[in-house]
Amino acid sequence: MSPDHEAKLIEQCRADPAAFGGVFDCWYKPVFGYIMRRTGDYDLSRDIAAETFLKAFLKIGSFRWRGISLSAWLYRIASNELNMYYRSSKYRPQSLQQLMESPAMERLLHQSADDEREIIENELKANNDYNLIRVNLLKLDIKYQEVIALRYFEQKTNSEISQILDKNEGTVKSLLSRGLEKLRNML
Repeated sequence: MSPDHEAKLIEQCRADPAAFGGVFDCWYKPVFGYIMRRTGDYDLSRDIAAETFLKAFLKIGSFRWRGISLSAWLYRIASNELNMYYRSSKYRPQSLQQLMESPAMERLLHQSADDEREIIENELKANNDYNLIRVNLLKLDIKYQEVIALRYFEQKTNSEISQILDKNEGTVKSLLSRGLEKLRNML
């Protein structure tokens, strides 16, 4: 999505909260996929994705252009939610009641959850190599998990990853190199 289109969408969201549906429609699947590939747990991924989009919905009015795209902002929120999950023994969405009352919940409820779940679970089972890598990836420090998942699962460039994680591009390259070396040694 072009920066001009993103800017218009943000302005529409500020004027009419229902316009956030456009943000949701555009980025839910890629952000959910990123979360799913990081956790490997369908239900947990839906919870984290819901919390990600709820936080984005609640904060879209204060979003300001600071050199990062709306997409990078959403991935950053998702990464923060994932980090909170991995730091705690149990993930508890902070805003579940707000989510239940939000217009975004209606969209979530109308999706064919069972069909989506079956497709995703079948894809994960069909790819043993992916599962082996994912299991070993989870053994790495979160800083390595983030950059490897964004680079190889989400096909993000180093520049995009640096925006999402708010890290220097050189740091991203270094984390990728070290993380891949650690992963290779584990496999």
